[in-house]
Order: sequence, then C-alpha cells, then structure tokens
Amino acid sequence: MSDTTTVHVPDTDDERTAASGLELQDRGYRPLTAAAVGAGAGLAGGLAFGAVMVSIGFLPTVAAIVRAGSPVVGFIVHLAIAAVIGAGFGILVARQRIESGELLFWGLIYGAVWWLAGPLTILPLLLGDPVRWTIADAQDLLPSLVGHLLYGAVTAAVFAVTARRINGARRGTVEFRTVVSAVAAGMIAGALLALAFPSMRDAGYASVVVGSFAGAGYALLFGVRREGTGPALIRGVVYGFLWWVTAGLTLSSLQEGTGLDWSAAAAREAVPTLPGYLLLGAGTAAVLGVIDGIVRRTLSDDVRVAQADRLAGGSIVPVLHGVLAGLAGGVVFTGVMVAVGFLPRVAALVASGSVVVGLLVHLVISVFIGITYAVFFRGRSFDAASGVGWGVSYGFLWWVLGNLTLLPLLLGSAPDWSASALAASFPSLVGHVAYGAVLGIVYQRLEQRVAPWYLTRSRAARERVLARYEQVLGTAPALWSLIVFIVASIPVFVA
Repeated sequence: MSDTTTVHVPDTDDERTAASGLELQDRGYRPLTAAAVGAGAGLAGGLAFGAVMVSIGFLPTVAAIVRAGSPVVGFIVHLAIAAVIGAGFGILVARQRIESGELLFWGLIYGAVWWLAGPLTILPLLLGDPVRWTIADAQDLLPSLVGHLLYGAVTAAVFAVTARRINGARRGTVEFRTVVSAVAAGMIAGALLALAFPSMRDAGYASVVVGSFAGAGYALLFGVRREGTGPALIRGVVYGFLWWVTAGLTLSSLQEGTGLDWSAAAAREAVPTLPGYLLLGAGTAAVLGVIDGIVRRTLSDDVRVAQADRLAGGSIVPVLHGVLAGLAGGVVFTGVMVAVGFLPRVAALVASGSVVVGLLVHLVISVFIGITYAVFFRGRSFDAASGVGWGVSYGFLWWVLGNLTLLPLLLGSAPDWSASALAASFPSLVGHVAYGAVLGIVYQRLEQRVAPWYLTRSRAARERVLARYEQVLGTAPALWSLIVFIVASIPVFVA
C-alpha cells in the first residue's frame, strides 16, 4: 500500500468537530439500542444496590416519593429509577470503548454523580425538604454513596458484556504472561511499601500477599495498557481507591462480624489505610509498566520499538517545559504555604527555619516535580482540559506521596495518616491541586507550541487531534473526574 495518500488535516475547531463526529458515529451504538441495553444494565445495578438499601433501611424513604411507606413499594420505585438512570448511562457511553475495564471508571463516576444529584439534591426536593449539601448530611448518606458506586460498577460491567454480545464482538482475553507480570508487580509494590512503612505492614494491607491480589485484579480488569507511566499512575491511584472501599472499608467490617458498616464512623476509622491503598495501586501500575517494558524489549526483534523510544526521549525541550511549568505551579502554591505558615517546615528539610530558605526549597521541589511530570506525561495532553486533568491528578498523587509520606520520613518521623492528620493537611491538598492545575495547563501550552523535530507541523497537528479523540474514547476523563471526587470526599471521610 502506498504511503503517499493525502490526508486533510482539520485546521479549525469546526472541521475537527465534524471529523470527530463522523469517526465516533461509525464506532458507536444507536441511541435507542444504547438506551435499551443501559436500562437492562441499570436494572442489574439496581438489584445490587437494592440489597444495600435493604441493609441500611432506605427503601421507605424512596417509597415516600409516591406517598407510600412500604419497603416493597420503595423497591419497585428504586428499580424503575435504576432502569431510567441506566438508560441515560447507555446513551452517554454508547461511543466509548465497550470494555469492562474501560467502562468501570465511567460507571463509578456516573454513580457518584447520581449520589450528589439524587439523595443529596433531587430526593429532598421531591419530599419537600431543602437540599442536603452539608458535610454532616453527606456523612449520613455515606452508605448510599457506596451503594451508588456499586450500582455504577455493576451497570458498567453488564452494559459492556451485553453490548459486546449484541455487536458480535469477542471478549478480550488476558494473556497469562500479563497476569504473571501484574501479580509480580503487585507483590513488589506491596513488599516495598511494607518495608518502607512498618505501620502498613502491621495493619496487614501492604504486603506481598495483598499486593499479589491487587496485581491479579489489575491484570484482569485492565491488562497491560501502553498508555505511558503518568496515565498508568493515575489509573493505579483510582484503582487503589477501589481497593480501599472494598477491603479497607467493607471487608474489614465483615471480618469483625459487624456486617456491612459504611457509616461515617467506619469511614473515619478506615481513613488511615486510604493513603496506603492509593500508593499500592499506583505502585502496582508503575511496576507493571516497567516489567512490561523490559519484557517487550527483551522478546521483541522489531528495531522500531527501540527507535521509537529513542525518538521519544531524546530531546531536552520537554524537560525545560517541565521546569517552567513546575516553577509556575510552585509560585501559585506558595500563596497557600504562606497562608498556613508551612514554609518553615519545608526549610527544616535542610536544617533551617527560615521562611526564605523554605521558599527556595519549595521552588526546587516544585521544579523537580515538574520535570517528573514532563517525563511521565509527555505527549498526553492534547488540550486545556486534558492538561488540567492530568495535572490535578498528579498534584493529588504528590499530596499523598510527598506531604503525607515522604516529608515526615525526611524530617525523621513516621507518616501520620490518621483522620485528624488528613484533616489538618487539607490546606496542603488544596495547594497541591492548584499546583497541579497550573503545572498541567502551562506544560500543555508549552508542549503544543513545539512539534517534535521528527514530525512535520501538519502531521503533528493531525496526530494531536486523533490522539485527543482517542483519549476521550478511553477512560482519561473519567479518571480525572474520579480524582476530583476523591479530593472533594476527603473532608467527608475525616470530618
């Protein structure tokens, strides 16, 4: 086949939108079909969620919507709502990649959004009450939040299976080599965390055994995705949050024989394990990427793999972009650190108590994180939204890894992950999120202005447009949204 085919590159936003619409239309499902499949998937999710509602005694409240008080009526109303919401999910994800692992994150954020829109907003209004937007109300409805997350996960899984069968697509299989690599990655991550943090090892959730289960689950859900280290880290963080909900919050209460306890008190008690699970997930994803890269280089005889790696990593320009973006984010973060009086503690890293020294150390750290961002997320931001999304997510990861973990260790003390410590560290979380947002948007703008030397301008623009649409078809927007949701949920868990 000839390589000289002329390709029209969309130069305007309207042309790009039209081109993307044609591409996505070919890949998606008809709205009615998607709605029907989504309604069936929503019923399955509603049945799973219904069991939770029975356990927390919430069905009479649902029945009150139709002026009844019977749990049976409440269950019927609940299933009807679940089907309608499921139809909406089907329409929203009709053009996404129909894979269980990909749709899982969309289902989770969809369930979380409906927790905000339903029990906290629409349901009170239907019952003649004011909206429930306070932290105390959110804490009272934490069991409902877990139920909505369960609903979203089940709905997404059933939708993926049903849609594949309707489309006649074969279910993707996970290679045995991938499972072995992922299990090994989880074991290595768990062992390293247990070695570094004895408190995690003593708590029993950071070990070789737990890591092996985490690795196996990661492989079965996602397989090996050649998405780059940065996106893999963020995927791992959200995966770690799922492990916290499943193991840290749910299994722990079942092991104690108290039944399902998703109350605010139980969440506050489980919060000290949350950073550990987030790091376990991120570590598993990162180590799996390293193992996969080693295996591919060892087993592949295609020299283009090595050539592509050299081309991707052979320029100093992305590092300079990372320096500038990290410095810009650090300047914004400085305002938060000055407001909370945190600079002297940063200065203590170099045995000083001066605010000026603390500022200099803070800016050096900001530049270092900016460089790592350039290394991990190079070529992953295609517009302002993706730049902010990856930046905020990376800022959150560094709040967990840096402020909560490495900083205490470097100052000679053990990390304190208690609910009170996380609550006291919330201003730092806000600063890290702001830092990440500035880091991501500045780096994206700088990167967009400079095409790689081995690509022509037209080809670079075309690759960026296609990659942006491909990213939207995947889980990246759902990952960004879930990170923001986790950030917003921290006060609910620790208050």
